[in-house]
Amino acid sequence: MGLDFTPKTYDEIPEDKQPSLGEALVPITGMLLFLSVGMIWLDMDPQMPLLWGIAFAGLFGRYYFGYSWGDLYDGIGRSILTGLQAILILFVIYMLISSWIDSGTIPTLMYYGLEFLSPRIFLPFTVVLSAVVAFAIGSSWTTAGTLGVAMIGIGSGLGISEAMTAGAVLSGAYTGDKNSPLSDTTNLAAAVTNTDLMDHIRAMRPGTAISFVISLLLFVVLGLSASGTIPAGRVAEIQGGLSSSYVISPITFVPLIITFALALYGFPALPSLGAGIFAGVAVSTTLQGVGFAAAWETIHFGTGPETGVDLTDELLASGGLEGSVWVISIVVAALALGGILQETGVLAAIAYHIGRAVSSVAGLTAGTAVGTVAMNFLAAEQYMAIVVPGMTLQNLYDEYNLDSRNLSRAVEASGTTTSAFVPWGSGGAFMASALGVPVIEYAPYYFFGILSPLVLILMGATGWGIVYTEDTDRDAAETTGESTPTVD
Repeated sequence: MGLDFTPKTYDEIPEDKQPSLGEALVPITGMLLFLSVGMIWLDMDPQMPLLWGIAFAGLFGRYYFGYSWGDLYDGIGRSILTGLQAILILFVIYMLISSWIDSGTIPTLMYYGLEFLSPRIFLPFTVVLSAVVAFAIGSSWTTAGTLGVAMIGIGSGLGISEAMTAGAVLSGAYTGDKNSPLSDTTNLAAAVTNTDLMDHIRAMRPGTAISFVISLLLFVVLGLSASGTIPAGRVAEIQGGLSSSYVISPITFVPLIITFALALYGFPALPSLGAGIFAGVAVSTTLQGVGFAAAWETIHFGTGPETGVDLTDELLASGGLEGSVWVISIVVAALALGGILQETGVLAAIAYHIGRAVSSVAGLTAGTAVGTVAMNFLAAEQYMAIVVPGMTLQNLYDEYNLDSRNLSRAVEASGTTTSAFVPWGSGGAFMASALGVPVIEYAPYYFFGILSPLVLILMGATGWGIVYTEDTDRDAAETTGESTPTVD
């Protein structure tokens, strides 16, 4: 995965620089205040409020905690290194989307989808298909940026709310992602908690299955309520616009097949996606009649088709490499802020005090879930949301004689899945931009992301699925009071 960032635990911070809970909350409160004022009250994009947060956290770290500017720069650098793979994937996926629109891959998916799908089955079908694809290739982002874009177009043609479709795509994509041995976050959660990968995946399956089935049933209900009559001529109009501007043919699926085949074969995300771009150019030039230079200019600057159908033009407009800068600027700013909070011990302090607040296995599970979700919002990067609590809370899980797979499951079930809820984080910023639906609109329909941490907490409360180490007296581990493990 190329990650080279080991976060400090609270005990590793020099005593004279260990933040108290109150001190740790100061830069966090400031950051949340800036984001609230900028994004909600002033209706600004996240970049400038994040810049205010960086300035405030940096000044607080320098003049209150006593860290040097060099220390803070190092923290920013390590944080950006942690998110570098995500940044590179963002660049490549934006180019891939434009390439697959230009080659006719996504238009053909939309054309056939409108022909075979109906409003009644569309949403549950989207959930299942997204889950299968994400599991096969190990990437929720790639699934959303390719298949998801097409499903948004199909759903719009069928009269389905784009927010509902986005929720269905994400519910399926994250289900498949977190259970795939090819997923980077799945491997990361296992690695940072010293858990065998397959043990980690097996530990996640029960909770994931419950969350997925409930999500699927909810989309079945939504599909039934959306099964009204499609406006006369809508599908034919959209298909006509697509067929008049692109050659609709199964040949256009070649870039998709190549990309998914490489991912299934075990190639990393970046070369698999890169191959999809080059395959898209090949189809654009040979089948769609686009010039070689023009095809690469489209990948650079994005697409702006003129099919004669406004809805289709809007759905197939993309920003290309140039369009990715807006999202990546948010990600880099958020990573910089997260790096300062990590370097100054703020994030470690939050995790430590969450650990001190628990007094049972149920409380530890709930505390891990809450802390990991909070880390997503504070660090704005799903990698850090997994790494920080995954490494910080290991000793506490050992004190409760819990197998490491309990921790690996907790940080992924509440970390990976909730990253799409953070508008200024890499997950939320990418999903909103790629799918063309703001986070606040798709969030109520992203059922899996809501259910996953709730089911995790329920498992901790009931003891179902909790795995103890072999030499543990289960009853002693579950008692409270004097016999309850405590944090030193």
